[in-house]
Amino acid sequence: MFNPKLNGSNSVNLVLPQRATSPRSFVLLAPPEAPNYGRFQKVVRDNGLFRRLQSSMQRMRGRIYLEDGAITRSDLAADGRHVLPSDEQSWHLLTVDDAGSVVGCTRFLRHQHRDLNFDGLRVRSAAIASSPNWGAKLRMMIEDEITKARTAGFAYVEVGGWALDKATRCTSDCVRGVLATFAWSRLLGGALGICTATERHHSAMILQKLGGRSFEFDGEAMPAYYDERYGCRMHLLRFDSRTPNPRYEESIARIENTLRSVPVVSPDGPVWRTFARSLYPLSDATLMPPGVIAGLV
Repeated sequence: MFNPKLNGSNSVNLVLPQRATSPRSFVLLAPPEAPNYGRFQKVVRDNGLFRRLQSSMQRMRGRIYLEDGAITRSDLAADGRHVLPSDEQSWHLLTVDDAGSVVGCTRFLRHQHRDLNFDGLRVRSAAIASSPNWGAKLRMMIEDEITKARTAGFAYVEVGGWALDKATRCTSDCVRGVLATFAWSRLLGGALGICTATERHHSAMILQKLGGRSFEFDGEAMPAYYDERYGCRMHLLRFDSRTPNPRYEESIARIENTLRSVPVVSPDGPVWRTFARSLYPLSDATLMPPGVIAGLV
């Protein structure tokens, strides 16, 4: 078991066991017509399966955000789903328990077109982007990051939509989900990116411990800011798939090896549909049995 603890300086001590195992597994959802699947070995093209997993993820995210007070019931669809337009363009890393239910998710919006600029990013609507003091600085810093990504041949990624069921928050799956961002990026050829992180549940501190870094302008760190939409203080953090906290490199390598063979479910076609349905009945409660989903080791 993993337990994030606060010490006297209000920082988070994270300990991931050397050979931690988990009863939970990863599944990746790929956006329609993804330009490449990197080094992933098990691409499953099944629109029905994709939509069921996506819906389960959106309901779980909606339930968690509603419980946290980050959204109101009016932000949810009639069936309880928290639906964002960027869901259709993004990759999603799902954590699935041994009953096949989605208990965690992270969204990766991957940009790689050559004319990308600040105005093409979701972060342009962050509250701090309109700050008289930091708005212009943020634009300049991110434009510089996009140039660095382009020079390195990397994609630029916006990470968000992080939601964890209560049962997973104090387990090693919390750390694995963050470290998987680095592993996923590497499997797709590398990435620089930005993450919007809340202070709720110590999320921002956990991300900073594992490799997220504050933006700085002329040596001054960008401060946290209050976002009225979500009713909490937020941090904008940058990440580079090449430079996580060195302490977790071995764990990232193990997760990267695991991610190579997890199911990457794409809505692009019916290739796997008949085989999948012959294995199990698709439902909201049991979306994929443990024997089909590759487990974390």
